[in-house]
Amino acid sequence: MSKPLKPTIPDPRQNHILAALPKAEYERILPELELVAMPLGWTMSESGDHVRYLHFPVSGIVSLIYALEDGSSSEIALVGNEGLVGISIYMGGDSLPSSTEVQSAGQAYRLSRKVMKHEFEQGGQLQHLALLYTQALICQTSQMAVCNQHHSVEQQFSRWLLMSFDRLHSDKMMITQEQISHLLGVRRESVTQTAGKLHKEGLITKARGSISVVDRDQLEARACECYAAIKEECERLLPPPKLPH
Repeated sequence: MSKPLKPTIPDPRQNHILAALPKAEYERILPELELVAMPLGWTMSESGDHVRYLHFPVSGIVSLIYALEDGSSSEIALVGNEGLVGISIYMGGDSLPSSTEVQSAGQAYRLSRKVMKHEFEQGGQLQHLALLYTQALICQTSQMAVCNQHHSVEQQFSRWLLMSFDRLHSDKMMITQEQISHLLGVRRESVTQTAGKLHKEGLITKARGSISVVDRDQLEARACECYAAIKEECERLLPPPKLPH
């Protein structure tokens, strides 16, 4: 009788920021990194919460969501293994006006507020990378605000799919059309109609609770310029992904 396989523990350097650290800095914080699960739908922090941990995703996607008093909401940024969650820890604000919610299940390594603030005060590469990532995040939130205001649902939906699959590193995403409408801040009927159109034209395939991209080139052609603008700025600011050393 075969023994059950042990779960594989992901390398922290699957996160691009951790992978870009010099060996001495990485080894200094390695004992402080704690692996945590990011289940689908987990609200990591609410708007205004005092953030206790910085999270470095190694898989999955986290959405930064801004909610209004009337109950409506919209996603203002996406974070995958290219970045981190919890910038208020080192930016001095203690909290953010947005909430953070897991859009696609995964795992992350978390670092305590105390350790991150100490590392930040050292002025090393982690500080430098965290500030560059914050600039990239500001670019993303600004571009998405313009996108949500001025572009069609089809353009927004295409841009959102491309950004999500860039971070998911998979050919299938488990998500419902209701969840997508919540993230885009548009009516569910609009998402259903748009997804149906793209499916009929062969750009995506959809089943109950999942979406796959079939023709990425055509999907990029349908997306607005916001996708390319966000991607180019992230690539300009952040280190390219590299294999663990």
